[in-house]
Amino acid sequence: MRKALVFCGLFLPLLIYAQSGSEIYLAKLTVTKNQISIAAPKNISNHKGYDSQPFFHPSQPLIYYASFNDSGRSDIKAYNYQTNITKNFTTTEEREYSPTVTPDGKYISCIIQRDNGAQDLGKYPINGGTAEVIINYMVVGYHSWIDDKSLLLFVLDDTAHNSLHYFNVITKEDVVMVQNPGRSLHKIPNENAMSFVEKVSDDGWLIQKFDIKTRTISTITKTLPKREDLCWLNNGTMLMSDGEKLFSFDPKKDKEWMPVKVQSSIPLKGISRIIVNKANNKIAIVAAE
Repeated sequence: MRKALVFCGLFLPLLIYAQSGSEIYLAKLTVTKNQISIAAPKNISNHKGYDSQPFFHPSQPLIYYASFNDSGRSDIKAYNYQTNITKNFTTTEEREYSPTVTPDGKYISCIIQRDNGAQDLGKYPINGGTAEVIINYMVVGYHSWIDDKSLLLFVLDDTAHNSLHYFNVITKEDVVMVQNPGRSLHKIPNENAMSFVEKVSDDGWLIQKFDIKTRTISTITKTLPKREDLCWLNNGTMLMSDGEKLFSFDPKKDKEWMPVKVQSSIPLKGISRIIVNKANNKIAIVAAE
């Protein structure tokens, strides 16, 4: 184990990633003691261009996601999987990414990319309204709430270097934890801990656990080769994809990633982000167009 040490408060340059065309598929998820299976994926974005970064509302039948509009700017959309209706959550002059329901359920936090070169972390009232800025002096790429006062942040330092920060929104405490993290940041179910991917070398990417109380970091396992997107099930099992297939890993018993059964008449290629709902009976999968 090792402790996070370095404090930081930097103004950082903007880094813009090219986004390729992708679609979001919603599928049935079945989790039993002995098996995990996925069935009947349905394209819920069905829109040419970039549709990605899905996030399930914890108590409503909604999936929020980022989607490029006709002018090439990213807005947040909300898909209701009971009514099959999609609505825009934002329609702004900025570009919004990574929609996330805040712990109090009152806001959608997101990355706001501005034309002046800034890339802020902000939040919109979940029932509509203007954005409130949370952080505007770092270039935030991705974020995940630890609780209602603190976050893990993937920060873009420059074109070659990124870092993972622990950030307290009340005290403004800002601690750099590791260099070269992955974008997948998650709360670990039933633990006072978060997970993140650390790219320690070109061929060695690790899934790390950050103990929130002790602020120590320990290794859970290796990722699938060159893959960084994962999600957690309520039973403490992780899901990942190699881009073509899905795999599971239970840190309590597994020594290697195990294949997950997928029943689908639609070939899913170029799988990247995956996320499950709170009830663990639905999964959203981002795949190439």
